[in-house]
Amino acid sequence: MDLDAIDREILFHLRQDGRLTNVELAKRVGLTPPPCLRRVKRLEESGVISGYRAVIDPAAVGRELEVLVDVEVYATDRRTVQEFEDTVSSYEEVVELRRFFGRPDYFLRVAVADHAAYEAFLTGKLTGLPGVLRTESHLTMKKIKTES
Repeated sequence: MDLDAIDREILFHLRQDGRLTNVELAKRVGLTPPPCLRRVKRLEESGVISGYRAVIDPAAVGRELEVLVDVEVYATDRRTVQEFEDTVSSYEEVVELRRFFGRPDYFLRVAVADHAAYEAFLTGKLTGLPGVLRTESHLTMKKIKTES
């Protein structure tokens, strides 16, 4: 799908505030409401806009410690890899899971209440999984930029 300058402006404003009314969005991008709504619907139907969500303050829900974890696995057979991915994806503490080309094999973003909760997650769930060779944890000093 080709995006013109107005489409990109619509996306910019919706990334900033997905709860904008169509009237307010139209005003910000210099359109009247009907053509603005048609463009938003087109962006949704084509999959450019894949959804809307609430951004939750981790501290407000008791998950203020965020740890970035590199995971290396020794097993590369399809079954073990799929089981690892399915299991780790099911953990509530894991808010992001990526598989990499090269090393490390996986990157996890884990959100928990505190250091004790992270230790319980690491020792009780992650390191005991079949195929896990090594983990390396990285504690964040400060978030400088994040796109939700």
